[in-house]
Amino acid sequence: MKVYLIKRLLQIIPTLLGITLITFLIIQLAPGNPALSKLGMAGEGQMAETAISRQIIEQTRQLYGLDKPLAIQYLLWVKRVFTFDFGTSYKDHRNVIDKIAERLPVTLQLNIISIFLVYLIAIPCGIFSATHSGSPADRFLTLVFFLLYSLPGFWVAVLLIMFLGGGDFWDVFPIYGVSSIGAESWPLAAWIMDRLWHLVLPIICLTYGSLAYLSRLTRAGLLEVIREDYVRTARAKGLSERVVILKHAFRNALLPIVTLLAFLLPAMFGGSVIIESIFSIPGMGQLAFEAVLSRDYPVIMAITTISALLTLIGLLIGDILYAALDPRIKLE
Repeated sequence: MKVYLIKRLLQIIPTLLGITLITFLIIQLAPGNPALSKLGMAGEGQMAETAISRQIIEQTRQLYGLDKPLAIQYLLWVKRVFTFDFGTSYKDHRNVIDKIAERLPVTLQLNIISIFLVYLIAIPCGIFSATHSGSPADRFLTLVFFLLYSLPGFWVAVLLIMFLGGGDFWDVFPIYGVSSIGAESWPLAAWIMDRLWHLVLPIICLTYGSLAYLSRLTRAGLLEVIREDYVRTARAKGLSERVVILKHAFRNALLPIVTLLAFLLPAMFGGSVIIESIFSIPGMGQLAFEAVLSRDYPVIMAITTISALLTLIGLLIGDILYAALDPRIKLE
């Protein structure tokens, strides 16, 4: 186990460097220039109209370090990252880590609640469907989850705003931000209830698709396992159906579900660009979207790097859980 962990940890370094290099090259190839964006110019053709000289543009490029060769820019960035310094934002000259720390709690609140609800509902539904395969209830759940999985998130968000957010029908839930104005001065219980009330619609949009997918994945995995010989042997020993399913079958059916853990960590960090933009939630998804629009390279690189690192860590955790769930898997 120790040798395997050391090897995997060492593999993370070149993999992460490769991901950051590809990301760095992609954003450099993208149209647009941070210096011109900062000066409020769409392109150098507007220079005469805005009366900004090439000297000012060049000074701006030097300020951001964009006048150096790409290889030097990347090496300087890597050097800073190894000291846990992601630089300052081109947009407002704030420390990138401070901007992430400001947005991350909101995204974590959204995603932790959503993931908890997904697993809380999807796994029991998947187990029920597998143990009642072919029944009317199973067919009904299959139809419902198939429809949910087919619905685009932005379309559901618009419908929720229209029907429940004061669009054309009921005005039940707020559709903007995560707190009411002045909620910071409210008592803790009132603040929590207000925050949860604001998060209802975004959480619904983030939950229903993953709920449908995980439920079907649980059903398929459990259906495959309950046909194995050891499950029939457990039933022949006189064990109750509950013990057979939950103790013997479900443990091995968890292997496909564990695979999803590799993507939970970056999902909790990255947030949802579409949902956060629709509901004006100041989270990581909105921060990434704003960084792309403003060509804020340090913020884009920071978010990509941390997301890639969390993905690699999630893959490592998934492999370890594989070995814990299935003794036949040998990490060495």
